[in-house]
Amino acid sequence: MEGAPNPETISTKLQKIAELAEKAPTMAFTSLNHCIDMALLLEAYRRTRKDGAPGIDGQTAKEYEEKLFDNLDSLLDRFKSGKYKAPPVRRVYIPKGDGTKTRPIGIPTFEDKVLQRAVTMVLEAVYEQDFLDCSYGFRPCRSAHLALQTLWEKLMEMGGGYVLELDIQKFFDTLDHSHLRSFLEQRVRDGVIRRAIDKWLKAGVMEEGAVRSLETGTPQGGVVSPILANLYLHEVLDVWFTRDVLPRLKGKAFLIRYADDAVLVFASERDAKRVMEVLPKRFGKYGLSLHPEKTKLVDFKRPNNRGDGSGGFDLLGFTHLWGKSRQGRWVVQRITAKDRFARALKRVAQWCRAQRHLPVPLQHKALCRKLVGHNQYYGITGNYYALSGFCRAVHVVWQKWLDRRSQRAKMSWERFNRLLQRYPLPKPRVVHSACIHAAKP
Repeated sequence: MEGAPNPETISTKLQKIAELAEKAPTMAFTSLNHCIDMALLLEAYRRTRKDGAPGIDGQTAKEYEEKLFDNLDSLLDRFKSGKYKAPPVRRVYIPKGDGTKTRPIGIPTFEDKVLQRAVTMVLEAVYEQDFLDCSYGFRPCRSAHLALQTLWEKLMEMGGGYVLELDIQKFFDTLDHSHLRSFLEQRVRDGVIRRAIDKWLKAGVMEEGAVRSLETGTPQGGVVSPILANLYLHEVLDVWFTRDVLPRLKGKAFLIRYADDAVLVFASERDAKRVMEVLPKRFGKYGLSLHPEKTKLVDFKRPNNRGDGSGGFDLLGFTHLWGKSRQGRWVVQRITAKDRFARALKRVAQWCRAQRHLPVPLQHKALCRKLVGHNQYYGITGNYYALSGFCRAVHVVWQKWLDRRSQRAKMSWERFNRLLQRYPLPKPRVVHSACIHAAKP
């Protein structure tokens, strides 16, 4: 992009903040907004998705780019002077779990996304020095697969244990603003940045043409929401578990958290039950509540030689179970969770139904993208059977809706198999491998 900043210059600015934050872990930053200049806004614009849905103003990324430098200059001036008004986010609902329930998602305007991205970049430079290794969600150089791999390695090392599944009820909707501000106060006291964050928290949501203000929560889907959520649970759960809980336990234990999804694993059942008793009080202190049915303790010890087993648990779309490897060793296996399998297949079926009159080459191209994306996430060691099942189910769905393109032309299975020879769908593929052979027996 002509006139774009040098990424190395921006990286140097943020690196200086990161180094200072690391050297002074208790220091509060009173001047951070000077880092947000035209160069950083241009980089924030570059990192912002251009194909996302527009906000309440209907402005697309392409329209914003037509007068990019003028728009960013105006945005910077309004941000620095305090004249920037955070627009309400457009609320939509997406399927949750097996598709019978929905989850609200907020869609900010494109300009709001750019400014939120710039502020997030500065906040990351500070808080990445504070966040603990047990946190994996929405952090640079971290991913869901890294969280899954770490969980797998620690479970194999411990030989399993007692897994406490946490389910926070409506976390993004119930996050308490006053507690969030107190957490921010410990490290970030820059008035310009804090004023912008307050405006985003108070902006409210637009639903069916009406704007509704929010007393709690941060709209799930906003660019700045993940780091605010991470900060909240860093203080409420991560620091508390590491600083106050671990030293009081008799056996080994560890925590893995990805955004608001978390599991705590204990070697001792007594330790697990003690923590389970105190967790509701800890979360209640900060305005959060645990789902009474979905928060549960699972006996996940390695099975004995008779195969007497333990239960399984879900995390990040996978069901974790003990199973035998090809060498006959007990290993932790990860398979696609039933609700995620059903939801993914339902989306494919809805697409095939709505687009059944498209030319077959276009349908084939789109289905290939969907299957490749499915393999990219769920293609993990030990999950090949579920990947194969999903691929076969997609074949059935595609044949069904091709067969209903008209009352005349019937798509028999014999004809469909000939079509697959010309337009083959991607085969199941393991993308993420676990070092099973190196695991301890």
